[in-house]
Amino acid sequence: MPHWPIHPIDPDVDVRITRAMAPLPAALDTEINRIWAEAQRRMNGKLFNGRVFSADVITPRLICGHWTEFRRIVAQMHRADLFPLIGARPLSVGGVIHGPDGIIFGRRPLGAIYQAGEWQLPPAGSVDPSALRAEGRIDILAQLLTELHEELGMTPDTIHTPEPLCIVEHSESHVLDLGIGLATSLTAAEIHAAHAQGGNTEYDPIHIVHRAALADFLAQSAPLLNHQAPVFLRRMGLIK
Repeated sequence: MPHWPIHPIDPDVDVRITRAMAPLPAALDTEINRIWAEAQRRMNGKLFNGRVFSADVITPRLICGHWTEFRRIVAQMHRADLFPLIGARPLSVGGVIHGPDGIIFGRRPLGAIYQAGEWQLPPAGSVDPSALRAEGRIDILAQLLTELHEELGMTPDTIHTPEPLCIVEHSESHVLDLGIGLATSLTAAEIHAAHAQGGNTEYDPIHIVHRAALADFLAQSAPLLNHQAPVFLRRMGLIK
């Protein structure tokens, strides 16, 4: 398995926009457009070229970056050799939700553009301009709460004690997954009900795994488990 860098972060890490997105050479832009058009055909035109936070510098206390285009990220995912030219390191936030009945897992759709068919820890999503605050500050918790409501149908009042864990960097795509531990008092039945009533189709199915069954679930799901999940679980002390 390739090496995936892990970046330690402080609980009060500051994330900020510090520069504008740089233009690209014409030939590179043309190639990105070609890859984007192919991806759009595969996804039946469902992709949106929105803005996503891309990190330039990562330290435990401060992450500095800029807005980049989703089409540039898709191009890097398709061709890892473009990273030295594009330089995008898109930041995603992901929750590790631990409740009285266990930890929430969700399986990504087979047709997803990223981590298709994999089990991961929801909610998760890219950091977009909706999380931008005064002076270029990015509110990563607000972004996660948005994903919580959209993907699982859970409201902010159902979770507490957020705990930033670390960042796991994908060795080829350079996607940065920032894990945040969360606690909830909802039972498995209440979580499933919230997902059925207000969640979207980002995960199907979701599964709440009791801590006593966690090791067996991880072993059985290993071929389809995304790489950052055990890293985040270990940081929370849920597995050894």
